[in-house]
Amino acid sequence: MLLFASDVHLAAHRPGAVAAFLEFLSGPVRLADRLYLLGDVFDLWLGDDDTREPHPEVEAALAETVAAGVPIDLVRGNHDFLLGDAFAERTGCRLAGEPLLIEAAGERVVLLHGDTLCTRDAEYQAFRRYARDPANQRAFLARPMEERAREAAAIRATSNSRSRLKPEDIMDVTDEEVARVFAECGAAWMVHGHTHRPAVHELALETGPATRIVLGDWYDRGTVLVWDERGCRLVSPGGLPA
Repeated sequence: MLLFASDVHLAAHRPGAVAAFLEFLSGPVRLADRLYLLGDVFDLWLGDDDTREPHPEVEAALAETVAAGVPIDLVRGNHDFLLGDAFAERTGCRLAGEPLLIEAAGERVVLLHGDTLCTRDAEYQAFRRYARDPANQRAFLARPMEERAREAAAIRATSNSRSRLKPEDIMDVTDEEVARVFAECGAAWMVHGHTHRPAVHELALETGPATRIVLGDWYDRGTVLVWDERGCRLVSPGGLPA
C-alpha cells in the first residue's frame, strides 16, 4: 500500500492538524509500504535551524516512522521549499526533486507539489524562480531567524492581499502545462497538491487517456490518497485502518 498526502500546513496555531498528522504517522502509515509527502507539510519552514513548535515533535515522529521501516519521500512545496540536508539526516526522509516518477501497481505515475502547473500566475512563478535560486537561499539562511521570520511574514501578507484580487482560474493549474508534463514524463497518472481542490480528473490527451489526482489540505479533515491492490482512492486519514 502506498500513501500520499500534501498541504498539511503544520503550525503551532493549527494544533488539530498537528495531532491528526502525528496520529496518521503512528497509525495508518505504519501499515504502508511507502509514504509520499507532496509539499507544504509545514506551514512555514525558515531553514533547518527552524526549531519553532511543532517542528521538533514532527521531526521526531517522521524519524520514528522511517526507523519502523516505512520509507518517506518528500517533495518540497511553496511553504517548505527550504527543507534541506540537515532535516533529511535528522528524519531519514528522502528529499525528492520534481517531477518525481514512480510506479504504482504497474502504472507510471508523476508526482509534484503542483505549483509549477499554475503557469497563468506569472507573478507567483517569478517569485518562485527567485526563491528557489541557490544564491538567494544562502543569503536568506545566513540571516538571523528573527529577520527571516519578519521577511517571511511580510511576503505572506503581500501574497495573501494580492491573491484575493486574482481570478480563481489564475491560481489553478493550466491544462497545457498538465498535458506537457504528462507527455514529457511518459506517464498516464499524476498526483499533486497545492491548489487545495481535491478531485480526480479523467483527461483525454493527445498521448492517450490520463488521470490527474489532486490532494486536499488538512485545514479541516485532511485528504490522503491510498493506492493498493483495490486501486486508488481519496479518503480522510481518520478513515484509514490503524
